[in-house]
Amino acid sequence: MFQCAAFDSRQATASGGNLAAMSEFVLNDKTQAIGDCDPTESLLRWLKRNRVTGTKEGCADGDCGACTVALLGANGRLQAINSCLLPMGFLPGRSVRTVEGLADGQRLHPVQQALIDCAGSQCGYCTPGFVMSLFVGLNEGELSDHTIEGNLCRCTGYRPIREAITQLREIPAPTASAQPLVLEAAQLGQFFSPLTVRAALELKAAHVDSQWIAGATDLGVALSHGKRVSRTLIALDRVANLQSLEVTPERVRIGAGVSLTRLERELSLVFPALDQMISWFAARQVRNLATLGGNLGSASPIGDLLPVLLALDARIELQSIEGVRSVSADTFFLDYRKTARREDELITSVEIPRLPNLFSRSLKIAKRQTDDISIVAACFAIRLDDERRVSHARLAFGGVAATPLRALAAEKLLLGATLEGITIAKVADCLRNCFTPLSDHRASAAYRAALCGGLFEQFIDGLER
Repeated sequence: MFQCAAFDSRQATASGGNLAAMSEFVLNDKTQAIGDCDPTESLLRWLKRNRVTGTKEGCADGDCGACTVALLGANGRLQAINSCLLPMGFLPGRSVRTVEGLADGQRLHPVQQALIDCAGSQCGYCTPGFVMSLFVGLNEGELSDHTIEGNLCRCTGYRPIREAITQLREIPAPTASAQPLVLEAAQLGQFFSPLTVRAALELKAAHVDSQWIAGATDLGVALSHGKRVSRTLIALDRVANLQSLEVTPERVRIGAGVSLTRLERELSLVFPALDQMISWFAARQVRNLATLGGNLGSASPIGDLLPVLLALDARIELQSIEGVRSVSADTFFLDYRKTARREDELITSVEIPRLPNLFSRSLKIAKRQTDDISIVAACFAIRLDDERRVSHARLAFGGVAATPLRALAAEKLLLGATLEGITIAKVADCLRNCFTPLSDHRASAAYRAALCGGLFEQFIDGLER
């Protein structure tokens, strides 16, 4: 295997606490000074400005994957990420590889060769992104359709690309063991990267107009399009306490900084409804950086995970310098883009109880099922007693109001009832009239209302099978 196919984590390890010394990162095995760059500039734009032009710009929204690069994660594993969404402020002390850093100077990398052998490139514009996603997949031992789910092919078609994946499966993955990446606190301009919750809260107190930034998959879109954000950003990706994931028989506690990829891998089968929604949540490049806390903090009425947290009776921990408080998910969302979190507070964790004999399922309707914004997202959770009567019911929806909501009237109809045809029809009809959704370019209000009832009927149909 090519020596350049794996990062040397020692090159990316920050030394000491000198913030000035942290104003550099490693690109294709070479140290790059970035002390004078704009920390809100995307890595993609920085690459183009510095004539590293193999990485392409397609949508600048994180939707097409043309700008995919490989980032060395804190766990020592490679991650495919969208460079259009990653601000330069995240980069001090980190390592990145682009498509220019794959070939060894005399021969192509096996991923590049496989795409040539299988005619997997036509216009070639999206090809560097496919190359980098497959490069990460080869190094991490995961080569499937999911490896390239975040890469949009505009002209070649996916058959030859999938043939290249088949060819790559015959190549042994590199055997280099993953070594944790040690990152120190960093500052690039007014972009702060603290190591502890306490340090983050103190920075927030000192810069009251600052904004938290976690995985940058939401705020990064605004930055990519030149929209105004706070001039001071406090990044949370280096705070170890926000990366905890605790699983007990009674509950699961998820640190707010845990990525969706970790949830996908490490909580598989614990909460079926969570598994089902994450599989439709954006694409691999986004899930690698997107966090649970960020999805909550954005307070989007169409955030895919929010109905799941409502249906599973999650509680959200908020911390300020004064102390810690916990609020239930159904009291967290107050209005459009407004939550119970105060400006001086940070979302630190989410706790989800593990209820025995709970039947749950998530469903998402979108124009493009993967990597698209929901028209309606729903999560249902019920428990039946020994007589098959409903003893617990949670019916939660996103995309039907200014906030994600539970259908309390429909839940009340279910409690104490059996799941007979007349009950299901009555509840479904109630759901069609529970909310007052808006019409927009994605769907009409009438369609959204109809979906509320139809998705519930689909959930019951699957339950009875």
